[in-house]
Amino acid sequence: MAKKHKHEDHVNHEAWAIPFGDLIILLLAFFVVMYAVSSVNEGKYRVAAASMAEAFNGAPKSLNPVQVGDVNAMAKLTSMAPSLSRPQAMGPGGIPLGSAQGSGVNPKAGQVEEMAKAVKAAMADLIDKNVIVVRTTPQGIEVEIQTDILFASGTSTLSEQAMHIMERLAIVLAGFPNPVRVEGHTDNVPIHTATFPSNWELSAARSASVVHLLMEKGIAPQRLAVIGVGEYRPVADNASAQGRNRNRRVVLVIPSVRVDSKAANDTAGASISTPTLDQPPAAQ
Repeated sequence: MAKKHKHEDHVNHEAWAIPFGDLIILLLAFFVVMYAVSSVNEGKYRVAAASMAEAFNGAPKSLNPVQVGDVNAMAKLTSMAPSLSRPQAMGPGGIPLGSAQGSGVNPKAGQVEEMAKAVKAAMADLIDKNVIVVRTTPQGIEVEIQTDILFASGTSTLSEQAMHIMERLAIVLAGFPNPVRVEGHTDNVPIHTATFPSNWELSAARSASVVHLLMEKGIAPQRLAVIGVGEYRPVADNASAQGRNRNRRVVLVIPSVRVDSKAANDTAGASISTPTLDQPPAAQ
């Protein structure tokens, strides 16, 4: 019987390539994971950076942060630096010099002058009789009307003559968007009735009567405000009859501030808040 010869096992000299390939794959997976973990979301980074800056330094000054290497943006900031670091000179009343107000330029001046001319033209006959006074102030216009031609003594009901006067004035004011503050003033003669316990109530009621008439003549209620001043802002001495007569008055204060139509519609049915004049009108 023939003897079988044993064949030597074939030696694979490339067996090392399998674990080496596995190692390379593991290393590749490791670096991919590391890259994914270390990848920065630029959007989230900016939000986080802005939040930190706002928390420690106040609100951010720009919605577009300057990127590193942005030469144009850096040059622009450099050119602005002197003006940002140097305090701005201030004029009287805290108005910055060089601004429209600080330079003496009033963008509303033309409108105020036009309104004053229209009011004076409509009330020329009463102005000549010294029962109506029209003043132009830095804040706007004041139309002062003696109450003798508007109300009977101790009442807040407008006379027939007053209705014609206020109708003429309402036609002029309807052509301008400015608010109108109606101030009622009295003398220092006390009043104590069931309707008017004091001059406060009388002055406020007279002011309200004028406002209601202006509304009936087409002035939007959002533009109007009622003020009752009573006897506390006299323009003349109450010791004389002539002085008391001058103190009994209704003043329409028309600031040089435009009433925004959208805001007026949003607040329909409510009176607006108007700027107050710094001082009461001087005696004329």
